[in-house]
Amino acid sequence: MNSAAPSNTVSGQTDTGRARLAPVVLQVLPSLETGGGGVERATIDIAAAIKANGAQAFVASSGGHLVNELDRCGATHITLPLASKNPLVMRRNVQRLVEIIELHRINIVHARSRAPAWSARAAARRTGCSFLTTFHGTYNYGAGITGAWKKRYNAVMADGDLVIANSNFIAEHLRSRYNVPDERIRVVPRGVDLNVFDPTRTSVARVVDLATKWNLREDATIVMLPGRLTRWKGQSLLIEALGILKQQMGADRFNVIGLLVGSDQGRSVYRGELEQQIKSLGLEGQVQVLGHCPDMAAAYMLTDVVVSASTDPEAFGRIVAEAQAMGRPVVVADHGGTAEQVLAGETGWRFPPGDAPALAGALAEALAIDKDARAQLADKAIRHVHSRYSKTGMCTATLDIYAELRQRRAI
Repeated sequence: MNSAAPSNTVSGQTDTGRARLAPVVLQVLPSLETGGGGVERATIDIAAAIKANGAQAFVASSGGHLVNELDRCGATHITLPLASKNPLVMRRNVQRLVEIIELHRINIVHARSRAPAWSARAAARRTGCSFLTTFHGTYNYGAGITGAWKKRYNAVMADGDLVIANSNFIAEHLRSRYNVPDERIRVVPRGVDLNVFDPTRTSVARVVDLATKWNLREDATIVMLPGRLTRWKGQSLLIEALGILKQQMGADRFNVIGLLVGSDQGRSVYRGELEQQIKSLGLEGQVQVLGHCPDMAAAYMLTDVVVSASTDPEAFGRIVAEAQAMGRPVVVADHGGTAEQVLAGETGWRFPPGDAPALAGALAEALAIDKDARAQLADKAIRHVHSRYSKTGMCTATLDIYAELRQRRAI
């Protein structure tokens, strides 16, 4: 279903002008499962923006629960085994993508993940359409022969006619690790849906329901680390920091509840290790390992401080933007895309990565601010996200990149 194009003007280009150049875009990614992450959500957001701009939007993946969201926005989904790394399957995907490009007169193929990007690049070159990539992660590759092969595998994501980096950190990563020149890099930060992550739209009833479900005391101070349960996300580091904080404050004065919110995605061994660490530090009943939360806006609202403690640098780190959009103080590891989102001392605190005592100190500072300072921080954090990390801004910037590629082919 086509929607009317919006009437605003962005980047000096009218919507009428952009629509005239509006290309037919095919986005490719492995799947559209709910447990995926930012890649899937960004794909759907951009498909909806393309349709709202009066153009055709196609997405190819192996399918998943989020296909229904694509259907609702009027985009067309094409099922292909794009999650496969089998060379024979990838070769067959090339031919199928060529057929799709020719049938639907695709102008731009936008690859969002490595395995499908190999097939997509070959198909784009064979048909003469533009090839765009979004470098969603750091794609670490290590040393030695294995590392060299992995870097070569990753390099397809740096080989677009243009390459979208979702943070300044990733832009520098592209320059230093893959020798991508500045003229081919476009920085487009991930965007937060400000209709969802809006404290004025998050009802008290939703917050109370979630607090009841999680059995939280009304007088408790809540510290939350959202993110799937995997070692590099830093759940163990936060538990260690809370243990330090409890020692410093004294057991009688320690009224903090730590929440680890996110799916373990089958990592039961790591979950067991976290629960054992909680027990060994005397934090039973004070740190909860919770599963996936479908209402993160409510989760942020019941939280006093949100933590991102990743031990490896995040490419972007959407929880930091979401938390600030909800007016919550954030404490983040000082590296990667998360660090650049935080105005240190104004919207949150940074600490040296992997340093539990420093994290404990930052938490102590964040928890000690008075009501007025907290209100000022919330106001600044909300304005900061609205000005730099909105979904609307992300979509507008991406549509402008599509138009730029279309103009190049038209010249």
